Amino acid sequence: MAAPDNEIDYEFPSFLRLYKDGRVERLMGTESLPAGVDPQTGVTSKDVRDIVPGTEVYVRIYLPKLSSNTQKLPLLVYIHGGAFCVFTPSSALFHNYLNALVAESQVVAVSVHYRLAPEHPLPTAYEDSWAAVKWVASHRSGDGPEASLNQHADFRRVFLAGDSAGANIVHNLTMRAGSADAGLNLEILGIALVDPYFSGSDPVRSELLDPEAKAYGDRLWRLVCPSEPDHDDPAINPVAEGGPSLARLGCWRVLVSVAEKDMLRDRGRVYFEVLSRSGWMGMVEIHEVEGEGHCFHLFDLNTEKAKERMRRLAGFFNRDMPHPPILGQ
Repeated sequence: MAAPDNEIDYEFPSFLRLYKDGRVERLMGTESLPAGVDPQTGVTSKDVRDIVPGTEVYVRIYLPKLSSNTQKLPLLVYIHGGAFCVFTPSSALFHNYLNALVAESQVVAVSVHYRLAPEHPLPTAYEDSWAAVKWVASHRSGDGPEASLNQHADFRRVFLAGDSAGANIVHNLTMRAGSADAGLNLEILGIALVDPYFSGSDPVRSELLDPEAKAYGDRLWRLVCPSEPDHDDPAINPVAEGGPSLARLGCWRVLVSVAEKDMLRDRGRVYFEVLSRSGWMGMVEIHEVEGEGHCFHLFDLNTEKAKERMRRLAGFFNRDMPHPPILGQ
């Protein structure tokens, strides 16, 4: 018989185990790479801690190779995925990806560490990420606490991007930014949602094709958000009946990127379709990768399809700004 402190209460294969004594064992994303200069890309990174006093929230900032005449660069706030419960910006998977993305896109990136469920259930990840975005916004006038953002970030070109649960967080942050009383003091030019983790009580086609994965995702949501276990809560189902209109989305352009073999694919498609007809005045586009599964690009950056997804993101971040502004007109 297992000792009491080794008795498993719940297990989510490949993600984590919960023991009856309250201990959490994470099964992925626990390895950590230090910030520094990446020899392959020349990208430089550094950690900035204590941005939210009394918490473990921090950011890892990435700068591409800079020349003496480099103009200010687009600013990307990146929110990592991992079902709200695994990974950090220092996890090898995301550190290596951000190095490659920053080199390809020539952006200044701020990768956010939010506190993880189940020890810190939602809405903690939303609140931590919002606090991090407000910290970034404190540099808008060029006098914030982090010199690299003051010197190199173009606050006319601010983007949020994330994958899976990170894309869910990005959507929720941008909805909050679109409210009249947000108090963000930052205009978000665009957001990129990569394989976004959305759900709902009524399955869509890609979920019907993989009911086991759908059931797993629903069970995981109840773990990370026990206060709102309903899969039609707007946090997890942004198109739920009675939820806030996507017309409130607080940015000017949106890229949704989905993968053909991802159970979440059609949730991304539905989001794109509903946003397109919501009355929102921005520009939305969708990109689908054939023959690939959920967040495939993170696991091998050198495949042609992973490179194409990254090129799409780089182009999205570097496109000319709309002129005159269209948001709020």
